[in-house]
Amino acid sequence: MGEDRISLAPGPARTLALADRFNVGSATIDGKPAPAPLRENGLIVWTLPASDRPRVIRFTWSGTLAPLDATLDHRQTLSVIAPVSGEQGTFLPASARWYPNVEDAFASFRVALDLPQGQKGLVPGRLVEETETNGRYRARFEFAAPVDGIDLMAGPYRVESRDVRSASGKAVKLRTYFHPQAADLAGPYLDAVARYVDLYERRIGEYPFTEFSVVSSPTPTGFGMPTLTYLGIDVVRLPFIRDTSLGHEVLHNWWGNGVYPDYSRGNWSEGLTTFMADYAYKERESAEAAREMRLAWLRDLAAVPPGQDRPLVEFTSRTHGTSQIVGYNKAAMMFFALRDLIGEQAFDEGLRRFWREYRFRAASWADLERAFSQSSGRDLKPFFAQWLERAGLPSVRLVDAKADAGDRHQRVSVTIEQGTPPYRLRVPLVVRTESGDETRHVDLDRERTTFVLESAARPTAVVLDPDLRMLRRLGTGESPPILRQVMIDPATMTILLPSAGNVLDAARELATRLQDHAPRFLAADAPAPAAPLLVIGLEAEIDAWLAKNRLPARPESLEGKGTAQVWTIARSDAGPVVVVSARDAAALAALVRPLPHYGRQSYLAFDGAKAIERGVWPSRPQTATIR
Repeated sequence: MGEDRISLAPGPARTLALADRFNVGSATIDGKPAPAPLRENGLIVWTLPASDRPRVIRFTWSGTLAPLDATLDHRQTLSVIAPVSGEQGTFLPASARWYPNVEDAFASFRVALDLPQGQKGLVPGRLVEETETNGRYRARFEFAAPVDGIDLMAGPYRVESRDVRSASGKAVKLRTYFHPQAADLAGPYLDAVARYVDLYERRIGEYPFTEFSVVSSPTPTGFGMPTLTYLGIDVVRLPFIRDTSLGHEVLHNWWGNGVYPDYSRGNWSEGLTTFMADYAYKERESAEAAREMRLAWLRDLAAVPPGQDRPLVEFTSRTHGTSQIVGYNKAAMMFFALRDLIGEQAFDEGLRRFWREYRFRAASWADLERAFSQSSGRDLKPFFAQWLERAGLPSVRLVDAKADAGDRHQRVSVTIEQGTPPYRLRVPLVVRTESGDETRHVDLDRERTTFVLESAARPTAVVLDPDLRMLRRLGTGESPPILRQVMIDPATMTILLPSAGNVLDAARELATRLQDHAPRFLAADAPAPAAPLLVIGLEAEIDAWLAKNRLPARPESLEGKGTAQVWTIARSDAGPVVVVSARDAAALAALVRPLPHYGRQSYLAFDGAKAIERGVWPSRPQTATIR
């Protein structure tokens, strides 16, 4: 049961909504019965007229929550927005409309929780007080800054806390709310959060809240809310999470929960957070690790089929593989390109300016553009416009390189082309000479341009962007096929080679889990089509099918390894093929949960559900030998 008191300031007409799974006990405005609500789109809706005076609205409501389903995988968890509850956990996301809320409005709040013994809960904000008496847990929270919703979490938590002083001298309370099986990790998590708060304070500005909590979930979630992150128990126990995803979620307290995206004009926060967290950690690790992440981003973008891409400005939230590739990877690579263009000092000053001006306010891509233009003293409108408003990416091709007739040993003419309409690009080139490599940059703003480069020694070849610093669609040789190409392309056709029984059932379930769309099946004896193709079967069936369709045999590097092998095949005149080969029905069924998480790989070997080998086929940069 819930009770809600809303203080509504004078202003325009407002809409209040509550999920229609709940029953309303009472609803009053300034002590008088509220007008009768409507029921539409799964909601109970009240429409309030504009008013020139403040109003107080009171509700009581009750209902039964959906049962917690801890068997859901990550993708299924993201698609469920119902409020759920069970002995191992309760999650009431704001998007589930679990309390009467003013639509499209930011508000501060106070929340009081009353839970049965053995359960502890929280919402974003400052913990004011908590007690455990008479078999009940009670806690009160307050959130002083305006926010667009309240998420509630509860579970059989063991709570650890620590008081720290941040880099700016601010007092911050850190907590872990962990299930018993993860409680031993409280100390390392508190250490890591303290480091991240200091790191981002020094780079951006003071941490905007008074606390931060890491909360474990019985389902494989990975959510960030103001003052906390909600991570699956199995995720929490992964040893690398404290060095990767945790920092990403802490940073969201600046980007996303400190400055709010203006979702009507796109979501910049996921890309900026990915660039400043996930990618920055790779940069600190090594230049090669950073390059590998850029290659992974560009491979993912190359996997997006033509016609499925969307302009970055249309991204609001992650709903499937393609939206994540655009909203996270393309946006992060765009911020990398921006830093390359204006320099690190101007980039960091732009971030600090943006934070100072929009703290606890909604901001758009245009506001970000303005902050970086001011910090760099450059008009960045053309840069932002081409990356935000155009779908897809430029395809840049190194056409030719030849020695200049005037000075055969020190000058080379290089021809580069791109599609139409052209982008404005700064293209990195490496001139290989008899004395070593020399890096040059040229500005390409037409469909085709020939540049004359000078070198200190006799040039032998030119390589296009070997360090992968340019946001572009990789060419065929630069982007070896990966599983994701087949997983996200709705044109993918699926061939299941098993004819009946448990093997066919496992193959069918795997095909469904592997694709972001409903599978389109072909008969097992159908010839291989030109479309992207997923083929699933047992070892002998796979080998026979490959031979029949004149495709390369099972890679020698995977031969005999584990209980199942997965690999991609590139076809020059058709879409890629993903082959899944298993020893038996049990080996095939074991792939259902893990394999969808390996979309960035070209090949894998599994022993049961454990990947014992994985990798990406080698990529070859565009190279022109000098004639």
